[in-house]
Parts: sequence; structure tokens; C-alpha cells
Amino acid sequence: MALEYLEEVKEHWKKNLSFLDYFKKTYGRDQPLPKWTDADVDEFIASDPVYGPQLKALRESRKFALGGAAIGAGHLGGIAMKYSKAPHGVLLATGFGAVCGAVFGSEVAEHWYGLYKMDKQQANLRFLYWEPESLKPICNSGSQLKSSCSVPRSLFLNFFFVITPE
Repeated sequence: MALEYLEEVKEHWKKNLSFLDYFKKTYGRDQPLPKWTDADVDEFIASDPVYGPQLKALRESRKFALGGAAIGAGHLGGIAMKYSKAPHGVLLATGFGAVCGAVFGSEVAEHWYGLYKMDKQQANLRFLYWEPESLKPICNSGSQLKSSCSVPRSLFLNFFFVITPE
């Protein structure tokens, strides 16, 4: 009875904490992830025709958010400087303008590239789980638990419950 209950609890938390799979490839590594280049993304597009173009659109959508943040910060900071001249007010207005501009730029990118139709997290996860040629030497080094490529799916649950890795 108690063992069945523990299994139900483990399955419940495994399902509820499934979003942590996204972080397993980036945190707890022996060596940091190398910078991704456009060549890596093009290689991923060639190997995965479904999620490759989605990843490229996601990478290009950052430009809209950065542009919106720059425009929002400049505009709201300039208005605050013109009318207020209080340094703390200008800083707060510039920060708020940057945040609002980035959110607006992200929304423009959502519609420009049709990102609302995609599973953005799945595209990023597929890219992280995919091993480009530049990452293979890193993937084959290190211990089993700290390796950048072979992290057991139940690593987080091992912290709470004693279960065997897959």
C-alpha cells in the first residue's frame, strides 16, 4: 500500500516537474556550453527539418525584442529626461521603457514569424539534445552524472526520492 502510494507520488511529481528537462542540459555541466553559431543552426536544420526552421525563426525573433527594448528605453528615457530631470526617474523610466519595448517587440516577432503556431520549448530542447560536431568532444568527457550529454531523466527526482536512473 505505502509502496504504491510512493510510486503514485513519484509519477505525479515527475509529470509536474517535466519542465525541468529543459534545464538538465544547461545546468550542472563540467564545462559550459559553447556559443552557438549560425553554422550549428544550419547543421541542425539539415538534420531536423521540423524543428530546425523553428529554431532559426526563434533566433531571429530576438532581434525584434532587442530593437523594441532599445526604442522603448530611448523613447521613455528621453521623455523622462525632458520633463523630469530627476536621475532616479530617468533611470526608472528607461528601464520600464526597455521592458515594455522588449515585450512589444517579442509580440511583433510572434506574429511576424508565426511563433504562436510553434512549440518553442520543444524546438530549443531538440537543439540542446542534438549533438553537433563541435560538441562531441565535450559530450564524451566527464563523469556519468556531470556529463553534458548523458544526464538521466530522473536526476531531479533522485534528489527527493531514491530511484534508480534510467
